[in-house]
Amino acid sequence: MQTVSLCMIVKNEEEVLERCLRSAAAFADEIIIADTGSTDHTREIAAQFTEHVHTFAWVDDFSAARNFAFSKASCDYQFWLDADDVIPPESLARLLELKDTLTPDTDVVMLPYHVAFDEQGAPVFTYERERLLRREKAFQWVGAVHEVIAPSGKILHYDAPIEHRKLHVHDPARNLRIFERLQEEGKALDTRQKFYYARELYYHGRYADALEVYADFFRCKDAWIADRLTACQHRAECLLALGREQEAISSLCESFSLAAPRAEVCCAIGQIFMQRKDYTQAAFWYETALRTEFPAENAGFSQPDCHDFIPLMQLCVCHDRMGNRSIAKAYNDRAGRIKPSNPNVAYNRRYFQQLLHS
Repeated sequence: MQTVSLCMIVKNEEEVLERCLRSAAAFADEIIIADTGSTDHTREIAAQFTEHVHTFAWVDDFSAARNFAFSKASCDYQFWLDADDVIPPESLARLLELKDTLTPDTDVVMLPYHVAFDEQGAPVFTYERERLLRREKAFQWVGAVHEVIAPSGKILHYDAPIEHRKLHVHDPARNLRIFERLQEEGKALDTRQKFYYARELYYHGRYADALEVYADFFRCKDAWIADRLTACQHRAECLLALGREQEAISSLCESFSLAAPRAEVCCAIGQIFMQRKDYTQAAFWYETALRTEFPAENAGFSQPDCHDFIPLMQLCVCHDRMGNRSIAKAYNDRAGRIKPSNPNVAYNRRYFQQLLHS
């Protein structure tokens, strides 16, 4: 059986840390906590689970902190979580099975990361992360923000999702502030960091600035194709916010030259035609979204609802607006089989019932 060191960096996480550690305690043979300056009860909570609570002076660099935590590990594999992550019981059972079967020649284990959920608790935004790393390989984190370890060697894709259950955002401007400081210091951003810098600018409504950084990102020959696909979408949203609708459509369509149509892109194009009240064109794109296949492993960010629930609901609206009430109702019924408790599905049911009675 392989042994596992859980390595975490924390700061002022008293609300969530115990929840995280309790969910992971049965899987981790060793828990390493690197505290970067807590002023609440974080250290006391950590001490209930491990004697390995270390102090790391924060230097605006997540990779530096994670590498410090990794350096304290002594087990066969290093495993990381954020304080607001949770290992659900079914994933814990799968991970315990993995410990019994994992061969020591496996270098990296990739696990799904579910980071947003609907009202029924189903994931609506997910992607893979490198989660278990063989210590002998001496993997190093890179990137001051949105840090990453580039997987290499023998890689195992394993179905044991980790859930990101954030209660609130402590400092929403922190990542952008770090990127801006790096810029002021004249430090060059690598391709991946350019992608995330542009995304932070987009999230903060600085659309023109984001477009400039995205342009720089797209000139990079080594950009990961999954990041290019996402950048096509985010660039389109920036263009829409600036009133440049046709350019936004072109940005979305550019993704088709990179990979097979993604459901997320088809839904985004459909939404533009919905706003134009061109319901025939919108319906075409939502139907296309329904026909797309789920992306393969390591395909970047994914919104599962774009493959079924969202296009079904939007097709209901499109056909209702075009006067095809029976077709519209059928689409709502299909959406209801996916999410029976969704309030929008219930609203549509009442709407169609009222039409029938009138």
